[in-house]
This record gives sequence, C-alpha cells and structure tokens, in this order.
Amino acid sequence: MSTSLARSPGAAAPTLLNIGQVLAKLKPEFPDLSPSKLRFLEEQRLVSPARTESGYRKFSPRDLERLRLILTMQRDHYLPLKIIRSYLADLDAGRNPAWPGATAQAAPSMLGSERRLTRDELLREATCPSALLDEAVSASLIPPAETFTEDALGVLKALTELRRVGIEPRHLRGFRAAAEREAGLLESAVLPAIKRRDGASRARGAELALELASQLDIVRASLIRSALDRLGA
Repeated sequence: MSTSLARSPGAAAPTLLNIGQVLAKLKPEFPDLSPSKLRFLEEQRLVSPARTESGYRKFSPRDLERLRLILTMQRDHYLPLKIIRSYLADLDAGRNPAWPGATAQAAPSMLGSERRLTRDELLREATCPSALLDEAVSASLIPPAETFTEDALGVLKALTELRRVGIEPRHLRGFRAAAEREAGLLESAVLPAIKRRDGASRARGAELALELASQLDIVRASLIRSALDRLGA
C-alpha cells in the first residue's frame, strides 16, 4: 500500500521525486528502465512510493535506493521476484538476511549502488594471475570491461579453484553457448508478452524469463548431481 504524504506541522518536507526524476537518476545504470517497469515493481509490492492527493507517485531517497537494489539483484544476479520480495521483507523487519544465492559474494548495500572493481582490484581480491582473467574473457566467461561487477569476481574466484584441479577457462567455452541456447529457449517462452506494445506486458515477460531461469538452474544442478552419483557408483 502506498504511503501518505501527510506530515506533522513544522516538520521538514522530505525530498521526493516523481517518476521522471527517478528515471533520470537510474537510467544511466539501468538503460532499459521505463515508467512501466517502475509501475510493475510497485504492482509486485517491491516498492511503495507515496502518493499526492491527485494520485501522483512520489519517491523518497530510500525508495530510490531500494529500486537500485532491486534492479541490481535482477540484472547482475538474475534473482526471481519472489526471492527479492522475501529478502526485502526481512530487511524491512529489521533482520539481517543472508544474501540470496550467495556463496562468497556480499550483498550490495541499500545505501549505494553495487561496487565496481578495477582490473587490479579484481585480480587482487580473486588472488589470481592476470593471465587467468584474460583467458576467462577470451572464453566469454567474463565480459570485457574497464570495471567489473561482483558477479565477475565470483566467477574469477571459481575459475581459480577449478584451475587447481586442471580445469581451465578454455574447457568451459561451451558454457557460453549453452547459456545462449537457454536464453533463446526462455525468449521463445515469453515471446507473446514481449511482443505486446504496452511496456507493462514487456516488463512482466522479462520478469517471467528470470523466474524460468531459476527453474532451469534447479534442473541443471540436479542433472550434474545425478551424473556425479553415477560416477561414484
């Protein structure tokens, strides 16, 4: 439910933003963000902006950072809405929930955007040689960039451990092709929604694709476990 703009007499007026101002602040980080996407996140009870007497949405600084967190969780970590909603509910209740799906990664703060790492910072935190990063980029396991996300750090740490047993980035080239095939499969599944003209339908299609991706992860992990079980039989 949206919050009210009513405040006690003499209280300082909060700094509130309309949808256009929110888009102006977030679009440099999230170019695909649209008014329809913001409305969709509100419909999904992930954010509750205040309303003016005329019904216009007004977003507080905290709403803005909450949106930044939600969009980062979707873009960089591919988390489904139900996981994001549960995580936010724990935060709202004053709990300190573990970052959903995290292993060695830390959760981005609601007080700022996700940390970006320079090449030197990435190599230092992953404790790996520069050549391994170059090989990972060449194998399309990490996208080339001037600064890197926490996801890239997690992948590079995993590659460092895999190298210890002789698994090199070149051995994993097929992972990118498999990921592209899965993305194509999901795109076909949500194509009817994506092809609609209204932005809300397209946003729902994108959210459905993320939800389906999490189900594919479950199937993939089960198949790998089954294969390993057969090896040990």
